[in-house]
Amino acid sequence: MEPYYATTPIYYVNDRPHIGHCFTSVLADAAARFARLVRGGPGDVFFLTGTDEHADKVVTSAASHGMTPLQWADRNAAEFQSAFAFMNVSNDDFIRTTQPRHTAKVHDYIRRLQTHGDVFLGDYTGWWDESQEEYLTETVAKDSPHGPYTSPVTGRPLVKRTEKNYFFRLSAYQDRLAEHLAKNPGFILPESRRNEVLGRLRDGLADIPVSRAVTADPASQWGIRMPDDPGHRIYVWIDALFNYLSAVDTPDRRRFWPPAVHLMAKDILWFHAVIWPCLLMALGEPLPRTLFVHSYWVRDGKKMSKSLGNFVDLDVLKAYADRYSLDALRWYLLTQGPLANTDADFSHAKFVEVYNADLANGIGNSTSRVANMIDKYFNGVVPQPPGTIEQLALDDQGLPHDRFNGPALCGEALGGVLSNLDRLDLASALADALSLVRRVDLYINETTPFKLAKNLDTDPTVRPRLAAILYNCAETLRVASVLLSPAMPGKMASLWRTWNCAPTPGATLADAAAFGGPCRLAPGSPMTKGEPLFMRADPAEPEPRATA
Repeated sequence: MEPYYATTPIYYVNDRPHIGHCFTSVLADAAARFARLVRGGPGDVFFLTGTDEHADKVVTSAASHGMTPLQWADRNAAEFQSAFAFMNVSNDDFIRTTQPRHTAKVHDYIRRLQTHGDVFLGDYTGWWDESQEEYLTETVAKDSPHGPYTSPVTGRPLVKRTEKNYFFRLSAYQDRLAEHLAKNPGFILPESRRNEVLGRLRDGLADIPVSRAVTADPASQWGIRMPDDPGHRIYVWIDALFNYLSAVDTPDRRRFWPPAVHLMAKDILWFHAVIWPCLLMALGEPLPRTLFVHSYWVRDGKKMSKSLGNFVDLDVLKAYADRYSLDALRWYLLTQGPLANTDADFSHAKFVEVYNADLANGIGNSTSRVANMIDKYFNGVVPQPPGTIEQLALDDQGLPHDRFNGPALCGEALGGVLSNLDRLDLASALADALSLVRRVDLYINETTPFKLAKNLDTDPTVRPRLAAILYNCAETLRVASVLLSPAMPGKMASLWRTWNCAPTPGATLADAAAFGGPCRLAPGSPMTKGEPLFMRADPAEPEPRATA
């Protein structure tokens, strides 16, 4: 099986972490956790995140706080690391573009491009979007949704200027990129984003600047200098894109290239879907297998804005985690987030609805019911079902589980999870996992073990029937917990401790998610009830508020 390399974008250190940063990072985290499960361990999985630190705004913000640019970057990079630790993001590395290990590699890559004639010195005239620190094409500048020659993002006026820059010969790679997109429809997901790129490619690709001249302006002096020409600094976006390669371009990590997936928001699609693959082609590097591009979060149906006071920052996320648990927050982000081409709403009412339906009344209630019955009727010991697992499924003993085939149900759920993971559809993968919980609840309602147990002391046929029903339920919920663990690692680990059923170290997902397989609940082993995983929430409760 190929190594698995997942990345987030590297985040601007001029922002404080908010829901957008945390969402992308939790998506990548869940993908990496699934990849580790599939492979039976972390050895062939690498997950990277980090910070982009060479923007002009870093210099101006640092000065306004009485700091050097590096001091300001240090402070804010630490904020991102703290935020991702809070969100239980399991990244293997955190790269910063100010680190020597990165800057040295960027020099290497630029030199290689110069040697091949793909980077050259010339004059550039274009529309500069100061708010986004990028040049725009004539078409994009003219057709801005905020009016001609305004920033498509902020609406601020664009500035037409001429600079002597080093350029990347992007135009030379248009045909190769178009061919790659045609042969690899899964290169950009979802399909709507792929179509967006194909549409823009019809306008043709122009060579792009990869450097800016260093002037007396302090902002222009912050960044990585061009190799052998310190009068130019490398454009921040080119510098930033190289992070994905620089982080693994070492003898012990090279095997992880190319990435299995780059995860990002839609605002940086063009850089990653066009400029980045063309840079890699010029370097002779294999291309990432998939770019997964998500949409934005809105708040109660409105675009988030600091001025409107509806911004979901880290303090708001912490308030939700404090009340409902971190894993409940992760669950909402992963299952309700903007994975497709439409934005998603962070609504308190929707949060409580999903929390109660999926977690409190779902996995939480189902595991509590089954553990309580095993505690009450079998003294807290996993019951021994009659016959073998195969016989249990075939129902050749006349027991009341002819509508419940544990191995088949769990196998079907696993297949659905794996199929959806191939498309990076994490919400659907988790829905497949949760379907097992729904099936257990239906099975309990059909077989009514709590009624059957009333005759436990008088009817000798009741105990084996009850053992079969409760083992079916408990083992299926164990499989569900494995499939749910990438989204809710803390709560599922808590369940494994109380049920004495943590997956065997080194077990693959195929083994861990097999009903009655190598990681099965062992009959005769102790099982404690533990605390409920999730308590039901009152929909009338006011929204959690961030503390000052």
